[in-house]
Amino acid sequence: MGDMDPHIFAVAEEAYKQMARDEKNQSIIVSGESGAGKTVSAKYAMRFFATVGGSASETNIEAKVLASSPIMEAIGNAKTTRNDNSSRFGKYIQIGFDKRYHIIGANMRTYLLEKSRVVFQAEDERNYHIFYQLCASASLPEFKDLALTCAEDFFYASQGGDASIEGVDDAEDLERTRRAFDLLGVKESHQTTIFRIIAAILHLGNLDIQAERDGDACSISSMDEHLNTFCGLLGVEHGQMQHWLCHRKLVTTAETYVKSMSLQQVLNARDALAKHIYAQLFNWIVQHINKALHTTVKQHSFIGVLDIYGFETFEVNSFEQFCINYANEKLQQQFNSHVFKLEQEEYMKEEIPWTLIDFYDNQPCIDLIEAKLGILDLLDEECKVPKGTDHNWAQKLYDRHAGSQHFQKPRMSNTSFIVVHFADKVEYQCEGFLEKNRDTVYEEQINILKASKYQMVADLFQDEKDSAPAAPVGKGSSKINVRSARPVVKAANKEHKKTVGHQFRNSLHLLMETLNATTPHYVRCIKPNDEKLPFKFDPKRAVQQLRACGVLETIRISAAGFPSRWSYHDFFNRYRVLMKKRDVSKNDKKQICQALLEDLIKDPDKFQFGRTKIFFRAGQVAYLEKLRADKFRAATIMIQKTVRGWLQRVKYQRLKGAAIVIQRYARGHLARRLAEHLRRTRAATVFQKQYRMLRIRRAFQRVRSATITIQAFARGMFVRRVYRKMLVEHKATILQKYVRTWLARTRFLRIRRATIILQCYYRRMKARQQLKALKIEARSAQHLKKLNIGMENKVVQLQRKIDEQNKEYKLLNEQLSTLTSAHSSEVEKLKKELEQYQQCHRGDGNQLVSLQEEMESLRLELEKAHGERKVVEDSYVKEKDLLRKRISDLEEENALLKREKEELNRRILCQSQDEFAQNTVEENLQMKKELEEERSRYQNLVKEYSRLEQRYDNLRDEITIIKQAPGHRRNPSNQSSLESDSNYPSISTSELGDTEDVIQQVEEAGMEKAAMDMTLFLKLQKRVRELEQERKKLQTQLEKKEQEGKKAQVIETKTEMASDHEDFAYDSLKRQELESENKKLKNELNELRKAIAERATQNNSSNDIQDSYSLLLNQLKSANEELEVRKEEVLILRTQIMKAAQQKETGKDMEASINTHASWPNSDKHVDQEDAIEAYQGMCETNRLLEAQLQDQRREHEEEVETLKNQVEAMKEEMEKQQQAFLQTLQLSPEAQVEFGLQQEITRLTNENLDLKELLEKLEKNEKKLKKQLKIYMKKVQDFEASQAMVQMERRRHELNRQVAVQRKEKDFQGMLEYYKEDEPLLVRNLITDLKPQTVSATVPCLPAYILYMCIRHADYINDDQKVHSLLTSTINGIKKVLKKHNEDFQMTSFWLANTCRLLHCLKQYSGDAGFMTQNTAKQNEHCLKNFDLTEYRQVLSDLSIQIYQQLIKIAEGILQPMIVSAMLENESIQGLSGVKPMGYRNRSSSMADSDSSYSLDAVIRQMNTFYSIMCDQGLDPEIIQQVFKQLFYMINAVTLNNLLLRKDVCSWSTGMQLRFNISQLEEWLRGKNLQQSGAAQTLEPLIQAAQLLQLKKKTSEDAEAICSLCTSLTTQQIVKILNLYTPVNEFEERVTVSFIRNIQAHLQERNDPPQLLLDFKYMFPVLFPFNPSSITMDSIHLPASLNLEFLNKV
Repeated sequence: MGDMDPHIFAVAEEAYKQMARDEKNQSIIVSGESGAGKTVSAKYAMRFFATVGGSASETNIEAKVLASSPIMEAIGNAKTTRNDNSSRFGKYIQIGFDKRYHIIGANMRTYLLEKSRVVFQAEDERNYHIFYQLCASASLPEFKDLALTCAEDFFYASQGGDASIEGVDDAEDLERTRRAFDLLGVKESHQTTIFRIIAAILHLGNLDIQAERDGDACSISSMDEHLNTFCGLLGVEHGQMQHWLCHRKLVTTAETYVKSMSLQQVLNARDALAKHIYAQLFNWIVQHINKALHTTVKQHSFIGVLDIYGFETFEVNSFEQFCINYANEKLQQQFNSHVFKLEQEEYMKEEIPWTLIDFYDNQPCIDLIEAKLGILDLLDEECKVPKGTDHNWAQKLYDRHAGSQHFQKPRMSNTSFIVVHFADKVEYQCEGFLEKNRDTVYEEQINILKASKYQMVADLFQDEKDSAPAAPVGKGSSKINVRSARPVVKAANKEHKKTVGHQFRNSLHLLMETLNATTPHYVRCIKPNDEKLPFKFDPKRAVQQLRACGVLETIRISAAGFPSRWSYHDFFNRYRVLMKKRDVSKNDKKQICQALLEDLIKDPDKFQFGRTKIFFRAGQVAYLEKLRADKFRAATIMIQKTVRGWLQRVKYQRLKGAAIVIQRYARGHLARRLAEHLRRTRAATVFQKQYRMLRIRRAFQRVRSATITIQAFARGMFVRRVYRKMLVEHKATILQKYVRTWLARTRFLRIRRATIILQCYYRRMKARQQLKALKIEARSAQHLKKLNIGMENKVVQLQRKIDEQNKEYKLLNEQLSTLTSAHSSEVEKLKKELEQYQQCHRGDGNQLVSLQEEMESLRLELEKAHGERKVVEDSYVKEKDLLRKRISDLEEENALLKREKEELNRRILCQSQDEFAQNTVEENLQMKKELEEERSRYQNLVKEYSRLEQRYDNLRDEITIIKQAPGHRRNPSNQSSLESDSNYPSISTSELGDTEDVIQQVEEAGMEKAAMDMTLFLKLQKRVRELEQERKKLQTQLEKKEQEGKKAQVIETKTEMASDHEDFAYDSLKRQELESENKKLKNELNELRKAIAERATQNNSSNDIQDSYSLLLNQLKSANEELEVRKEEVLILRTQIMKAAQQKETGKDMEASINTHASWPNSDKHVDQEDAIEAYQGMCETNRLLEAQLQDQRREHEEEVETLKNQVEAMKEEMEKQQQAFLQTLQLSPEAQVEFGLQQEITRLTNENLDLKELLEKLEKNEKKLKKQLKIYMKKVQDFEASQAMVQMERRRHELNRQVAVQRKEKDFQGMLEYYKEDEPLLVRNLITDLKPQTVSATVPCLPAYILYMCIRHADYINDDQKVHSLLTSTINGIKKVLKKHNEDFQMTSFWLANTCRLLHCLKQYSGDAGFMTQNTAKQNEHCLKNFDLTEYRQVLSDLSIQIYQQLIKIAEGILQPMIVSAMLENESIQGLSGVKPMGYRNRSSSMADSDSSYSLDAVIRQMNTFYSIMCDQGLDPEIIQQVFKQLFYMINAVTLNNLLLRKDVCSWSTGMQLRFNISQLEEWLRGKNLQQSGAAQTLEPLIQAAQLLQLKKKTSEDAEAICSLCTSLTTQQIVKILNLYTPVNEFEERVTVSFIRNIQAHLQERNDPPQLLLDFKYMFPVLFPFNPSSITMDSIHLPASLNLEFLNKV
């Protein structure tokens, strides 16, 4: 190829040959302007190496090397004004070869991706191709979730104008890119995530950012579609991203501030985030391409292909153009030094006379850029300045480099500078240099992306950390391990982030070192024109590019020397044609060449003889080639002349023989064709005659049949028209009659309803006025001022009033009894009228007999008409029978084949099994069973211990209540309040006796089975008995004191006077009334509170609900005011009663002398008015009660009468409608009757369907409203909690000044938290007792466990064993208290199960045991405990975890158990099976189906989804989650199977089909959640077999064998029970025969099944807590302010 024109394959071949020949690494440097063809040339070079050096193995590595090109073009190339496929990054691909020079792998390095193109494109330019490829393929089903439209709709893809490229199909390019991803082994899930990230960048650019407060702050609407899509695609939290896009965090030495940003700052931050996301994704793809191209085989040599950006100059040149031109300066320097030095070294080596020529060196320009205090150094220095700007940097450049030869300042600008490059002068704009060099992205936004729910998105932004190998730590033999307290020296702080310019300079130096270590080969790409037109050559542009590439300089040096050179051997072989025969015979080729050149070239300066080569001046080789070509031309003409003559003779003889043969065959063919033509013409005439006759006959018959059909239809149409007219007139008269009656009736009802409403409103108004007046009177009346005055008169008056009220009450009762009797008589009358009406309706049925006779005549005619139809049906039945027989034969054959297959399988299994393997398997199974039994026994004992502990706490609370009670007898109100305040029910003596029996049973079982220490149970038993004895003693003491109090009261009552007794009776009566009213007000207040709580739980935020809420608050306030008034009245009464008692005791001696009339001297009219008011109030209350009772009874009576009347009217209307429909159907023909019935049924069903649709739409609207209100309330709650947290932080900051000093040492944080012993209750309360899972939902999972361990670690560090003991004890007690309080809260229980397990794992991971430290890093090993061994506390925490797990299962089962039967057996998941019900179906679930307690399978799955999401969000171990769902699925299986075994109405074929479908849905859910390995699906095996049993055939003995072989998980009793309960679906199916059931029992006799029929749905599998170490280090954990843990100090 070296002899041909310049070609990329020639350069590649030269590099490959030199690598193989010299065993040196090679490099191909492809350079040129943008659009000159660098990328295509690099692809062709790689294609050459892939073809020539194909891999020897089947790894297909060369295809992978080529497949990297479309991926890198999609993510790194874009359309510019000069090139439609411009590479916006540089790449260096190393293709590795083995010793046989086959490709074994490759590696790619990239340089300076143009990130600014992601957010900005100039006019007539595009963003990277991948964005437009995705938009073009947005209609594909796998891209529906990306919410993409055309590229013009996105800001980041439409700034350059036209988004398309002529001749390029973006959709096809995306398919090519996806195929390349597949070939490189990128997973489908990773591809989907890549496309999601790219789509998210487009949506990020479309955010609607609105300025607020004069531009100082901005906000993004929470309803922004693009923000929701962006957060959904990246899996980040919506609220946090919305907040941190518009705010930034400022961290000082003392505090951290959150500052809002202006509109321009927000836009810059958004663009920076988009660029950073794309750059990280670009680097991730490059890394994965390198992983796919990496090989483990040792690399012998490599060839590097450098495809880097060419020299660029635009109207506006920025930081990217500066870096690109800097790289080209370095490459040009390398090219000059290599080419020109090689040229001169060649002359010196060959020892020919030569003078050295100077060439252009661009080292000063490179020093201007990269030397000390050069442009890049000044740029980095300005970036480090806190308030550095582009203008200041430009001034520094002017001051420093004004005298440089390669640096110039523009005349008309102070913010730009000019660099004189080797190719041209370039003016750079300083604006944006600092921002692009810093490449800053806000850390808060990156942290949100790190917390993405998609692992790949989170991995993109994770910081790389060096992990040192873990040093093994041995465990001592003592219980407490004491270690050295010397602090470990920490590593140095992280280096500052390197700038983009610094990174690019380092990567460029590394590239230069690589190129200098290899043998370079150069490819200079020349662009013919700038208009991108074909077949157009611009010579000026070509010369400009040649000068920029350094080619002209190379030509100048070559022309000054000897550009052409030949080795003596090559020269001899090529030009031996010009030599004479006697010269060729010589042996010395060097002398032969010298003699030839001296003869041919007369000027000796035109050539020189070297040691191994001949050097020629320019043009001499062309002269020699001309002589050689002339010599060849003369010889060629002589050869051509001789060969052409011979060829013509041979051709003529061949043509002559062929012509004779062709003539002979052609004449025979013509004769045969003529005979064939004559025969065909005769046959055609016969065919035409017959065809024309047939066509005319068919046309005549068609016209005749058409006329007959038209006549028949016309006559039928006229008859039907007359009939329809008569029918319409008849219907119109009927409709008019019913419409008129309906209008009159509705008018009457409307008037009557209006009058009733008016009466009700008027009476209510009057009643309210009267009630208001009475209330005013009651409040204005003063309370009993002097009870001692006029008490006897009051008692007498009240007795009289009570008598009068009793009389009135008797009268009202009599009236009520008369009304009830009248009501019953009216009901009986109405019933009689209804029966008479029904009898009349039966009499009307006699009139229909005649009509039925006419119908019978019509039926006879129908039977005649259907005769032919029966014949057709008989033939159909026969064919159907034949098909059934054939199907049955095929089924029998299939059954035989299955049996043969099963027999073969059994034989194979029998042959393959080995006795030793069977024994080992059985031993393993026995060991597993024993381990499971031991674990279940231990966990049952833990459960019993927790139950006894609960009983102990209840008894202790009850004893404290009894001890706190005073000596006198308690009021009933006190008792009720105590009972209502207590959270747990008290334990009676009978329950205590039961607990003793249970304890004894547990002890007996433990002595027999469990092998553990029972001292704990004995201690508990003793403690319970002691508490019980104390309780009995206290009860006896309390009863004695009550009896003594009663005796004292009896003695006092005997000594008191009768008048005193009467007065106190009145006072007690008044007090009881007030107390009863007080109780009523309390109850009303409690009901109002409950209503408010229920309202608060519902997330309704509409104005109506707010109004109702305000009304309830007003009512609550008024009730409280009335309650306070009543309390004051009670207190006044009690004080007055006590005063009266004292006065009567002192006035006993004066009673005899004072007259009764004289004893009341102070009684006046005012006191009598008060008495009258009180008596009037009592009368009013009784009257109100009686009136309310009467009104209720009247109302009930009226409602019953109205309902009966409505029923009678509805019955009448239905009867009339049925009569009319019956008459109309009798008048119609039989077929019309059927159609009429179908139409009526269709209309009824459509009406029902419309009603259901309306109801569904209302429910959906209500659901949307509730969701919106829930979001609003959640936002309000979050804002309120944040404000509360800020207030508390400020308070803490003012109170504790020493914490500020502690926070300054966070950089030396060692993962320990210090607290004072007095703050321990506060720590337990804030971190355990009062903590809600929602407050730590956005932090690290299991944060409380990590905080507790850091506190324990500090106590261990200071060697304080009491502090460790008290903290762990209070932690365990606090967790138990929280779980008691929230014993029905699944979220809280799951939260503390996760934290308890994590604390247990931390104690294991950092215990110092080598078995638990295998996965620790060196940093984590520094956080181990040094002084104490907490093995016993680990056991206590393990037992606590078991208790929490059991409580979690109990809560989940309590939620799921009511749903299971309805969802699995009764709800219709498969549409259409509701009509396929068994014969004699009792419809047990009909009541449930209409009520709210009916559940579908979707409800069960939704509930399990909530369980799963709660446990995953709270960081519960995956193994525990699997065990939870295994237990829940077992409960579903047990409950469903037990109901199936106890209910005959569900044992049918349709239920089996429904059940199998529901089980498949549950299995699909398990697969969707990756819970297949949990064993949950295996627990459903009995239910699956029961469903299959309901669907199998149950007739022959083969069916019995199939059932026995299939139902291995069901017991014999269960199989027999299901077969006995099986109910046929329809009349075509038969019940299971007794003989078949006996056959099943005979087959199953060998089984040793347990005797019970039902499964124990309360059985609980033993739980395992596998060790799961954490990768989080303690010094990286941040304490959120919402936890209020300011008293903890970081150490």
